[in-house]
Amino acid sequence: MQTILSRYRYLLADYDSVLAYSLLGIVGGIVSGLVILGFELLIVQLGAALGVGNSGEGFEALPEWLRFSLPAGGALLLGCVYAALRAEDRETGIVHVISRMHSHYSVLPLRNALLQFFAGAFALATGQSGGREGPGVHLGGAANSLLGQWFELPHNSLRVLIACGTAGGIAAAFQTPLAGAIFAMEVIVVEYTLVGFIPVMLAAVSAAAVSGLLSPEGVLFSLPELQRATLAELPLIMVLGLLCGLAVAAYIRLTALVATTLHWPVIVRFTLAGCFTGFVGMQVPEILGIGYDTLQLTLQGELLFFTLLTIALCKLLATAVCCGVGMPIGLIAPTLLIGASLGGMMGIVSAELHPDLAADPTLYIVLGMGAAMGAVLNAPLAALLAIMELTQTISISMGAMLAIVIATLTNSGLFRQRSAHQTLLHQLRRVVHEDPVNQLLHSSAVTATMDSRVVRVPAELDEDGFQTLLGSAPAWCLIERDGQDLYLVDGAELLEWIKTKGFSEETLDVTEADMRRLTTASVPMQASLRQALDAMRKETREAVCVYEHSARTGKPLLQGVVTRESIEKFSLRGLQ
Repeated sequence: MQTILSRYRYLLADYDSVLAYSLLGIVGGIVSGLVILGFELLIVQLGAALGVGNSGEGFEALPEWLRFSLPAGGALLLGCVYAALRAEDRETGIVHVISRMHSHYSVLPLRNALLQFFAGAFALATGQSGGREGPGVHLGGAANSLLGQWFELPHNSLRVLIACGTAGGIAAAFQTPLAGAIFAMEVIVVEYTLVGFIPVMLAAVSAAAVSGLLSPEGVLFSLPELQRATLAELPLIMVLGLLCGLAVAAYIRLTALVATTLHWPVIVRFTLAGCFTGFVGMQVPEILGIGYDTLQLTLQGELLFFTLLTIALCKLLATAVCCGVGMPIGLIAPTLLIGASLGGMMGIVSAELHPDLAADPTLYIVLGMGAAMGAVLNAPLAALLAIMELTQTISISMGAMLAIVIATLTNSGLFRQRSAHQTLLHQLRRVVHEDPVNQLLHSSAVTATMDSRVVRVPAELDEDGFQTLLGSAPAWCLIERDGQDLYLVDGAELLEWIKTKGFSEETLDVTEADMRRLTTASVPMQASLRQALDAMRKETREAVCVYEHSARTGKPLLQGVVTRESIEKFSLRGLQ
């Protein structure tokens, strides 16, 4: 078994091993699908225990005092839990996943995932205004990253595992495998390669299959058959895209404003957010929790114009406050409800203006959902595919593309704002390098440019040791003294110096050799080239020694050397 696993690790170190990564995608999709199902089940069970029926969505049936005290008290309890944690252990959601992919080489911690699982479910069950898809992205990615860490897979493969997990999270939540795959590549990885797409697509299909087979809820939304919009309605669709873009821009701006309080004590900001949500929920209970039941009513055309307007405004405010203070919730579901409400309003207007030509109002609702989702994530393609898969029709593509593009341009072009998660990353001063060089280094293992022709040489070398060294003809020699690594030298130069110097005494001090000495840092065998380069920069070194722990002795074994020059040459070749 250990031999098979070692062989598999070797294959994953090569980013072009399509079959090896395909297996990774299937396993990752199944794991993420099961985790998402567990998370959704926990929300329902917690909601039922708190007296919230309708699968944790029945806040409208609660008495007015409970609609306030449930989110307020839940937020206070969450704040107490968070206050006992370190700041780095509190991070959750999409922002956490993206940040760890770039700053910690795709190693997602177990403690953050556990917090996301239990605290996220509790937050949504107590009525905090948010969604389950953001937590689902984190949980799917973390489950796969932890699986890779457990089996000591190369860190470059952890990136693919996280992409598989995030794709599985979206696919399992919405039953939209294609949208899940595009979301992972467009939002999380921000890289489009054949080797990357295949395992992610397999993961999305696997997760959707697991969810469809085991989920007790069945279809997420019940949609009537939609008809395409007429050409006369395109101006109204453009207005809808503009309104969704304005709403998303306001949401992102407000979230960033609330996020300026992140230095406040966590109990204070969580409690204030819970009280605000509860106060709004007393008047408009539809905004509490995820809101899929309200979204279904909107799709069925059962809500009036001013009711839709009120829901859109209140959901925007409550979600911005909850997400801005750092609660472990997502923003996709609230964004869908906001877009659906605006679309429902536009559908009513269209029916009034063009009663004979207007399409079904449900079409505008669906277009509003896609427009808001595309703008808030800055992922127009993922949003387009999501609503096409949800409606199971391609005839709405023209109107959908128009609404999504205008909404995205309104937020990014008119207001010059990033996506919601990129805005928070910028505000938190998290540097995310998405240029081709960094993408290449993150996706390449150290073995891609590692020179394994390296041997250890004691500082005091005897003649027998020299003969052994001469027979091995090393490219690099790691000079050591008393078990401590000193520096790295060119093997051919050292051999030439020893031949010239000769053995006039029993031993020869090779540290007297006048040649270029490379200082070294250490990285594990699982490291990526990005990790190797960062280790050199952090410790001001010129090379790294790559070590692998022996399964038999537990001691580190020297496997090879990677120099700064070799990484630079590899980067130049990879970008040609």
